Amino acid sequence: MKFSAILPVARVLRRELAVTALLLLGVSVVVFAVLYLAPGDPLNVLLEGQSPRSIAAGAREALGVPQTWYGRYGAWLAKVLQGNFGNSIRTGLPVLPELARVGVNTLVLTLGSLLFTLMIAVPIAVHAAVNGDTAGNTAATVAAYVVSAVPVFWFGYIVVYVFINKLGMFPLLSGTATKQPHAWLYFLVPIFVLGTASGTLAELIRHLREELSRVLAEDYIRTARAKGAPVWRHAFKEGFLIPVTEIMSAKIPFLLGGAVIVEQVFNWPGMGRMAWQAAQDRDFPVIMGIALVAAAFVRFGSLLQRVVFTAVNPRASRE
Repeated sequence: MKFSAILPVARVLRRELAVTALLLLGVSVVVFAVLYLAPGDPLNVLLEGQSPRSIAAGAREALGVPQTWYGRYGAWLAKVLQGNFGNSIRTGLPVLPELARVGVNTLVLTLGSLLFTLMIAVPIAVHAAVNGDTAGNTAATVAAYVVSAVPVFWFGYIVVYVFINKLGMFPLLSGTATKQPHAWLYFLVPIFVLGTASGTLAELIRHLREELSRVLAEDYIRTARAKGAPVWRHAFKEGFLIPVTEIMSAKIPFLLGGAVIVEQVFNWPGMGRMAWQAAQDRDFPVIMGIALVAAAFVRFGSLLQRVVFTAVNPRASRE
C-alpha cells in the first residue's frame, strides 16, 4: 500500500483512538457513579452481609478505601492506568486475568456468531441483488426474517430441547459424555443460536441487498458490464465491503447483549455469566472491568468501520 493511501487511515486512527480514550473515561465515570449511588454496600458481601454500618466503615478504613466517591474513583483510575483492575470482592482474585480468561470465550462466541451470520446472509443477499426475487430466494429471505424475530433465549431453549434432549446429539450439556469424539461440536450450538436469532441476520440481508442493488444499477457498473470488465471487482468496495462493516459494527452491542442470555442458557463461561454473578454479588471491581472491556469491544467495531470506509474513500479522513 502506498504512503498516500496509508496517511488517511493513520489520521483517522489517531483521531478515533483519542475519542476512544475519552469514551472509556466517560463510561468509567458513569458506571462508577451508578454503582456508588446504588443502594447497598459491597463490603457487606465481603463481610457476609451481617455487619452493621460501624463495622463496614471500620473495614473500609482498615482497607484504605476513601470515603468520597471521587476519592474512590481516583484511586481506582490510578490503578487502572497502571494495568491493575483491582481484586474481586467475592473471590479476592485479580480482576484482569479473570477478564482475559472469560473475555476470550465471549470473543469466540461473538465473532463466531458474526461469521455464521455472514455465511448465511451474504449468499442470500447477493443472489437476490443479482437475480431479483426468485421463489427460492424469497423463501430463504422469509425464513431468515422469521428466525431473526424469535427471542434469543426462547430459540436457545428450543435448540437445547430438540438437539440435546430429543436427538441426543450434544450430550456434553448434561455432563454424561464429556469425552465423546465429536463433543467439541457442542460449542457450535451457542454460536449458531446467537448468529441466527439475534436479529442481525435479517438486517444484514436487507441492508446488503439494498446497497448492492443500488451499486449494480450505477452507470459505471453498466459501463463496466458493457465493456466486459469484471463487475464484482468494481462493486465490491461500495456495494459489499462498506455495507457489511457498517451493519456489523452497529450490531455488536446487540450481540453482546444477546451473548449474556446465550451464556446463561448454555452455561458458556464468558463475560455475560461473570457480569450476572458480579451484579448479584455487587462486586464493583469486576463490574467496572467488564464495563470497560465491553465498551472497548463496541468501540473497536466502530473503529474498524471507520478504517474500512477511509481505506475505500481516503477523502473521508478530512471530514
